[in-house]
Amino acid sequence: MSTIASKEASKESSRDVAGSGAPATVKLLINGEFVESKTAEWREIVNPATQAVLARVPFATVAEVDEAVRSAHAAFQTWKDTPVGARMRIMLRYQALIREHMPRIAKTLSAEQGKTIPDAEGDIFRGLEVVEHACSIGTLQQGEFVENVAGGVDTYTLRQPLGVCAGITPFNFPAMIPLWMFPMALVCGNTFVLKPSEQDPLSTMQLVELALEAGVPKGVLNVVHGGKDVVDALCTHELVKAISFVGSTAVGTHVYRLGSEHGKRVQSMMGAKNHAVVLPDANREQTLNALAGAAFGAAGQRCMATSVAVLVGAAREWLPDLVAKAKTLKINAGHEAGTDVGPVVSRAAKQRILSLIDAGVKEGATLALDGRDVHVPGYEQGNFIGPTVFADVTTEMEIYRTEIFGPVLVVLSVATLDDAIALVNRNPFGNGVGLFTQSGAAARKFQSEIDIGQVGINIPIPVPVPFFSFTGSRGSKLGDLGPYGKQVVQFYTQTKTVTARWFDDDTVNDGVNTTIRLR
Repeated sequence: MSTIASKEASKESSRDVAGSGAPATVKLLINGEFVESKTAEWREIVNPATQAVLARVPFATVAEVDEAVRSAHAAFQTWKDTPVGARMRIMLRYQALIREHMPRIAKTLSAEQGKTIPDAEGDIFRGLEVVEHACSIGTLQQGEFVENVAGGVDTYTLRQPLGVCAGITPFNFPAMIPLWMFPMALVCGNTFVLKPSEQDPLSTMQLVELALEAGVPKGVLNVVHGGKDVVDALCTHELVKAISFVGSTAVGTHVYRLGSEHGKRVQSMMGAKNHAVVLPDANREQTLNALAGAAFGAAGQRCMATSVAVLVGAAREWLPDLVAKAKTLKINAGHEAGTDVGPVVSRAAKQRILSLIDAGVKEGATLALDGRDVHVPGYEQGNFIGPTVFADVTTEMEIYRTEIFGPVLVVLSVATLDDAIALVNRNPFGNGVGLFTQSGAAARKFQSEIDIGQVGINIPIPVPVPFFSFTGSRGSKLGDLGPYGKQVVQFYTQTKTVTARWFDDDTVNDGVNTTIRLR
């Protein structure tokens, strides 16, 4: 697609973000063209602060999914042979375009998802870092070589692309997580079919349009929209070789099982219940700021949000200060200046969170800060829930066992660091954990004994930079390779081992040998 066509497509997909005029229809991307779906099933994309309808998104038909996959399969035949330098240069142009258009995309993201503008820009930037890392593919995809492993025999490995890969992304990071997926898959030589969240695909589509403008050839990147039927079609399609998923545990487990049963390579990053363990020697003000930001930022709609605070020993006396800190956060529409906590993504999400808060009250937890009756002037129809803090929580309570995915922090108290480690390790999830302390000995003990994939020391959300790999574990992850970093190059490539021996014309013929020879 030409640059002009891409820019026109961008205007088409995002022109009604402000809610004026007839809602736009979100297009499918198939074989380099933005096309109107022939489906009879559509969903409205709604601004969570105002309930204004921004656009309509189609639930693609199975035939349209098949067309997208076959387009990707056809494009793979030439894309896999595109020199690595050419693929790398496309990513270099792409990262520059993302930087240029970040303010526009952030505005769209805030309108459809509810995040504050600074948080939306952060969403895009963390994805941009992965695109930047993709520009290093020349060294990341190198194989290995050993000369003369036996008499005149050399062995070497090649890292080759798989073919058509698919990505299924969630509503909470409509920029970052798609950018975790298709740039790395493409730069490794694969083609890709992306299924964004049907709740907020507009900002994702703007990023896709920029990828085409950067030079991604037709058919190499395709986009379909929809729900379970589309997911199942991708998981079972004979031409799809690998599937990357980020989202809820229920859907992630389904994707992993269905995709694996159909011979796909699958990675599923799923739910979480992330703890922050606070020792009494921690820097008090820094810790309180970190807890409030990690618990209530993005309205708690992060898979790496801190949703449990474990106060050790005398740190339990910090609870009133933690509540006071949470009360200082400003609740408003995401695009309003100075907003700390925006709305949750939908009315259904709000009702689910409110029902879990009600359950916590019924189970006997102390509601130290109640965010249920928040009123935001000018946005009375918004899906707002204020920061909510539960104290006196036990591990048997539903508010502890369930991922609430809202601005709710549950607080437990234990006597010792050993008790805290045991408590965290009993929880089935393993996405992230933080420890707040000024003791190096305590930190070393904690990072050694804790059974969680990503550990922060005085850092509340320990998501690693793209030079490393996202390493959630246990109930938070299915599959053994992370969604970015060095591990994802392994995920998106297959290793071929070549053992070679060459003969000169005057080499003595050894004759027929029917045994396994000693080297």
